[in-house]
Order: sequence, then C-alpha cells, then structure tokens
Amino acid sequence: MRRLHYLSVPPKAARDVITMLRDANLVERSRVVMEKPFGTNLESAVALNDFLHETFDESQIFRIDHFLGKEAAQNILAFRFANGLFEPIWNRNFIDHIQIYIPETLGLDQPANFYESTGAYKDMVVTHLFQVMAFVVMDPPTALEPYAISEEKNKVFRSMLPVKCADVVRGQYNGYRGEPGVASDSDTETFIALKVGIDNWRWAGVPIYLRTGKKMAEGIRIISIAFKEAPRSMFPPGSGVGTQGPDQLTFDLADNSKVSLSFYGKRPGPGMKLDKMSMQFSSREIDTADQTLEAYERLILDAMRSDHTLFTTAEGIESLWERSQELLSDPPAVKVYPPGSWGPNAIHQLIAPNAWRLPFGRG
Repeated sequence: MRRLHYLSVPPKAARDVITMLRDANLVERSRVVMEKPFGTNLESAVALNDFLHETFDESQIFRIDHFLGKEAAQNILAFRFANGLFEPIWNRNFIDHIQIYIPETLGLDQPANFYESTGAYKDMVVTHLFQVMAFVVMDPPTALEPYAISEEKNKVFRSMLPVKCADVVRGQYNGYRGEPGVASDSDTETFIALKVGIDNWRWAGVPIYLRTGKKMAEGIRIISIAFKEAPRSMFPPGSGVGTQGPDQLTFDLADNSKVSLSFYGKRPGPGMKLDKMSMQFSSREIDTADQTLEAYERLILDAMRSDHTLFTTAEGIESLWERSQELLSDPPAVKVYPPGSWGPNAIHQLIAPNAWRLPFGRG
C-alpha cells in the first residue's frame, strides 16, 4: 500500500509531524506534501530540508504551490514552447518589462498569529509569485519531464539578482493593527511591490515587477508581458499612438483563465486615429473545458503519480530565500494604504506610473 501524507502546518510544526510519521513507521512507500511557507528564511529552509532528508528522500517530498496547478499557469508552458510565433521574441530584445500582479480583496484569511510571522512577502512572493515567474522566464527544457523542467526553473532562481530594499515597497492596510491578534505596533506588510532582475543572456536588463496585497481594489491574477515600442513613430501627433501604454500579452490566472493580446489599430472613420484593441482566448470556450481539474486536484494527483513537474525542489526554495536575505534582514518600513485601493502611492518610486498600467484600465 502506498501513502500520501499532506502537511498543511506551519514550518515549526512540520518537524513534529515528520518525527511522528517516522516513529509510526509510515515512511516506506509513502510521499509527503509540504504546504507553504517552506521555512521563513534561508537558515530555516536549509534546516528543514536537512531534517526532512533524514527521513524522506527528495523524490518523496512535494513542496506544493497551488498556483502552478492552475490550467492558466501550465498554459504558459504550452503557449511558449509549442508555438513558433512568440518564443523567438521572448527575450530582452523585444520585451520591455514583465509584471505579475495578484491583489486580493479579502483581508486576513489565516489566523493573525500566522500572518504576523509571515506577511505578504513570505506568504505570497516566495511561495507563489516567484514560482510563476520561473515558468514565464525559464529557458526551454530539454524535455517535458519533471527533472528537465525543475532544472530550468532552478537556473532562473540561481540567476536571479538579490532583492534590494531600494527596489521594494511594503504596505499595510489601514486598520490592520486593529485586527484581533495583531500587535498595535505591527510592521508586518499586507502589501508588497518589488522589482527583480534575472542576470542571464535572455533577460539581462529587463525589470520584472511583482505586486500582491490584501484588501485591494480588485481581486485579479495577471501576468503581463509588455513589449518594446517601435523605435520611431511615423504617425502624427494626436493619432493616439503611445497614449495607452505598450502592447501587452496578458495571462489571466483566474479560474476562467484567459489569454489576451493588446495592440494599436486604426479607429474606423476618416483620418488616422488609433485605439488599443485586443484579441482574447478563454479556456471556458473550448469543448473540453469541463475536464479542467481544480489546482489541488491536479497537484495531489501528480504527487500520487510521483510527478515533480509542478513542485519546488530543495535547491530552488533555498536559492529564493538566499536572494531574499537583504530584504528580510532590514526591510523598509511599511506605508499605510486605504482598504479598497491599489496600495501605497510609493510604488511609483520603482517605475513610472504609466508602466504600472495593466490592460483594460486595471491597476
């Protein structure tokens, strides 16, 4: 008989559960699924990995991230590597910047004592946004199999520049300190925006902007690829070119996942007036939409099959914590933002306001 142990417990409690499984002789022919966050810094992640490996082999460990179980996230791999249209321009020569934007309208959806020890960066960025980022920027794997994909993701994490405090804005929604269980002087961030870079030939110099937060104006899950504008415009002033931001390819990671491409086109009528237009595809519109698996359904099934494609390796998670050390050691102070907003205005310190603009007026 094979067993699958699912651990939805804080990192501190994981040791006791693993010890219990070992003492109860429940390790052989079993696999263990580890929920986020996996550690809270480099030291704790290394210690937890070492402790796990005393009992379980790495092939038995599945560090789960439900974002990677979504059809839309996996569609990034199909979109990039099954088509000759976009992969040739998927690099620093044609892409201006990348955004991964996951605001939430909800407040605390976990106990306050848990969130107080994590905050938005540990809870969302390391465990979700960086993982999705790896799918977006990784090089083509040698095969569509777990080891090859994991290795390309790990190359991304090894190439990622350390997160600099000057490139981070932390926010806290007004009223958070009044939540039950939250300290009156809490410095825990409920919003974070940061700029990171990948130091390799494909992405050198291309900024990647990550944003997430609670009690925001809208709940969306978007990956936006902004393409460089034409080097010279032949269109006259007032034509509308450049007024609505760059051309963007957008992946919507919501359950009704969509892919859209926005670009300038001529407005019908006399003269040369241009508007932003878009082409969209929704997975709900295809005949097999009813076969879509919920993210956890897919990931638990993959763990049962011993398929590590959508899971994080020990090396990968340690690389991310290593590159986060400066931010975790001396984070910038939080800036208060009103609930129902898009976060602190200080995000414009990282990039010009127009570049934050997402398709269809969002953000």
